[in-house]
Amino acid sequence: MSSHRKASDKRARTTLNHENLHVYQAAREFLGFSEALLVHVPPRRASAAEQLRRAALSISTNIAEGHGRRGKRDRARFYDIARGSAQECSALLDAWIIYGHSKEPALHPGRLLLYRIVCMLVKMSA
Repeated sequence: MSSHRKASDKRARTTLNHENLHVYQAAREFLGFSEALLVHVPPRRASAAEQLRRAALSISTNIAEGHGRRGKRDRARFYDIARGSAQECSALLDAWIIYGHSKEPALHPGRLLLYRIVCMLVKMSA
């Protein structure tokens, strides 16, 4: 067996199931997007920035926790919480425009990610 295959097999064994979900990968991507957006936050907007950080983190953590649940209703509850956090992030992006910290075109990639995340979570909760 080649060393490349051994490394690949080891990686496969250390990956948790939720990490393979497209919705989780999109949530991680949005988390990175939101952090990049908040690099230069004015002190007067620190609370809104922290709220976006918490909501963005909540998406991926609730997906992971929900995926680990055995019952369908229990899983759906966590996916619903993640969906709510994604919608909260969308509202916070609106606030970022109103505050004058960003223009709509710069936020478009984040909005597309949130749309994809919400669509996937709706299907997963059904």
